[in-house]
Amino acid sequence: MDDLINFFKKKYVIIAPLLIIIFIAQNEQYSQLTSSGTFGSALRLSIPILLAGLGGLFSERTGVVNIGLEGMMIMGTWFGAWGGFMYGPWGGVLFGLIGGGLFGLIHAIATVSFQVDHIVSGVAINILAVGAARFFNILAFDGIAFASSTASPRIEGEVGKFNLPFLTGGTLNGNETSNILGDLENANIFLISDISGLLVGLTSNISYFTIIALLLVPISVYVLWRTPIGLQMRSVGEYPSGSESLGVNVYLMKYIGVIISGCLAGLAGAYLVLEGPNVYLQGQTGGRGFIGLASLLFGNYRPLGVLMGAGLFGFADALQLRSEEAIHGLLIAVALFLFVLTINNLSKRNFKVSTGTFITGLFFLVWYLNSTSVPIQFIYFTPHLTTLVVLSFSKQKFRMPKKVGVAYKKGELN
Repeated sequence: MDDLINFFKKKYVIIAPLLIIIFIAQNEQYSQLTSSGTFGSALRLSIPILLAGLGGLFSERTGVVNIGLEGMMIMGTWFGAWGGFMYGPWGGVLFGLIGGGLFGLIHAIATVSFQVDHIVSGVAINILAVGAARFFNILAFDGIAFASSTASPRIEGEVGKFNLPFLTGGTLNGNETSNILGDLENANIFLISDISGLLVGLTSNISYFTIIALLLVPISVYVLWRTPIGLQMRSVGEYPSGSESLGVNVYLMKYIGVIISGCLAGLAGAYLVLEGPNVYLQGQTGGRGFIGLASLLFGNYRPLGVLMGAGLFGFADALQLRSEEAIHGLLIAVALFLFVLTINNLSKRNFKVSTGTFITGLFFLVWYLNSTSVPIQFIYFTPHLTTLVVLSFSKQKFRMPKKVGVAYKKGELN
């Protein structure tokens, strides 16, 4: 409930850009912005970010900063590929989880037991994972056809996908059903077709792995806010000495949080392999672990907030698959959104910020009026630009755990 309240308090950050994009997409030139293909790609690209963000949530709620999410994702990609090659796709899911969890355990031992600085340990995890993945790949796939030092052999099979019967043309008892949402999308009705495109993208050709990842959001809410162990995990991130005085095993809770964090990051890595090329490739994570941390900040350390942040970054990433002309419409969308932020900040008498958003909005408006497309380099930079804009202009107060990043020794008072 708190997540929903916080969402509606910040509704202009999510709803305003969406409505602006829908309005811009009425121009045939920019219609790809709200097509089912765009939203479907956005969903698939947001899942690894979501899983990494949830991983960061569990770790930091217990007071341990996890900059090593990227490294744990890397191990998830390799273990997922190895498990998938040896035992099939679902074996890849399981081993991806285990691989990330093992590196989460290393991070927990370093930060909790040996009191190593959390940032130093996380950076070390990221560096170690790159070398370890390459070493394991050479060791495990030596002499196997199509494998190399930076790539695994192809995994046979897939996790499985489905469409919803009647809504997106799925099958029922072996018979094809109607595609109601698809027909509405093709009808070109203002707003209705755009929303239908969104729903088609989110409900068609969906893998079972994606469903599991999305279910982890309400599961995370329940575990952290509705169970005794979740209360203990959050308490050690807020006031560890007080928690210990009440009988809570602070070290154990921190270990659990960081290991779960690694497991979720490992799942994110396995997803990149099993829902992508079906092979492990060096550099496959592409910095998504760090974007997962950005979604955690955007979501204000709440699972639903992480989901919204991951969706936003996934949509920005999906735009790389659209045409340069379609992306051109985003320039006017960004300009209009910045003008909305300007009005919002003026109503709060925040004149310095409103001046900055107004000038930046004018820049994008002038760019739009004096061009017909955008450079391909700008398209590739879109996810990173979105990260910067969101973290810079979303007017929210971060509520991180009070003792996150602070080393704790058993028995001390703080």
